[in-house]
Amino acid sequence: MTDFKDRERAEEAKFALDGETAFRIAARRNRLLGEWAAGLMNLTPEEADAYSKAVVQADFEESGDEDVVRKLLGDLTAAQNDVSEADIREKLEEMTVEARRQLLGGV
Repeated sequence: MTDFKDRERAEEAKFALDGETAFRIAARRNRLLGEWAAGLMNLTPEEADAYSKAVVQADFEESGDEDVVRKLLGDLTAAQNDVSEADIREKLEEMTVEARRQLLGGV
């Protein structure tokens, strides 16, 4: 019975760690997306930092990536940048890979 309980605890710990890792990757990805968009909008370094944080915060509005895509598309369009939703989604995928590489060391 002890082996079963130990295995159950190990699975619960792994599940918690996987969830935390996914959260950290998404937050890093959103920060990278914010930096990318800030560059397109020619923001100052201080504005770019604040904007990156705002993109990270935008991800808490609803589950999934739609809130981040909507924020970026709206802000980039308002700044008169010719960026499509497809461009943003492509960059989102690219930044997901980069965030995972940064946090997990290339895994």
